[in-house]
Amino acid sequence: MGSILEIRNLTKKFGQFTALNDINLSVQPGEVYGFIGPNGAGKTTTIRILLGILKATSGSAVIFGRDVWKDAVEIHKHIAYVPGDVNLWPNLTGGEVIDLFVRLRRSKSQNRKKELIERFDLDPTKKCRAYSKGNRQKVALIAAFSAEADLYILDEPSSGLDPLMEKVFQECILELKKEGKSVFLSSHILQEVERLCDKVSIIRDGRVIETGTMQELRHLTRTRISVETERPIEGLVSNPSVHAIRRENRGLVFAVDTKDLNSVITFLTGFGITKLECSPPTLEDLFMSHYQNVRG
Repeated sequence: MGSILEIRNLTKKFGQFTALNDINLSVQPGEVYGFIGPNGAGKTTTIRILLGILKATSGSAVIFGRDVWKDAVEIHKHIAYVPGDVNLWPNLTGGEVIDLFVRLRRSKSQNRKKELIERFDLDPTKKCRAYSKGNRQKVALIAAFSAEADLYILDEPSSGLDPLMEKVFQECILELKKEGKSVFLSSHILQEVERLCDKVSIIRDGRVIETGTMQELRHLTRTRISVETERPIEGLVSNPSVHAIRRENRGLVFAVDTKDLNSVITFLTGFGITKLECSPPTLEDLFMSHYQNVRG
């Protein structure tokens, strides 16, 4: 089976401003794909093009083998979308809004809807005008997860959720993945992306600057080492693979280029290791390293 979503050399300009510059990415069936970057990087513009709201200046974007601009109506029959800032009809109750979206999608699973309302701890009898931002997000998420979709496009979907509801959201994403559904997830919560996503693209200033699995991306950053030894460590400061050395308690803490981790550990054994802790680099480490490179 081919890609569910395919973007090739996608560019979007607003006058002289280039919002997206030659974007390329591909989402496979059953894959949760993370799309991260700072505010203004181009995440929402990309999603609006995928939804057929904006027309690309050049390049192509295809979902289910169909052009996202020309075939938007047909594509929307098989996708579910949640924005990061949900606006609802103020005079309708949350339950009425969910029912409306479920009927529009011709979903037949009322049990699924009731289950999600319970899991997200939503009072469906309240008017939408009385809902907090988090509760408005719950309405949109329940409606989307109740839909019988093949692709879920989520733009900062857990914005406003408390930690307990964030956990429920993550559980729902993992359930979709088990069912073979595909998810395109734009998020600023890096721990969320790290836990859920099979593949990640980092976008900055309208360009995708890095793409890969979490394992592939971690090769590009540094591992944190905390070590205590029988004898004082000498010569570490001159190792070009070691960075940001500092003393902590009775030992040293530093960062090491992941590709050189084995040689650094071998070097440390010569001083009699009594305690060693290695922390794998996080997605936040990777993101900040790219972002800081252009800031300073």
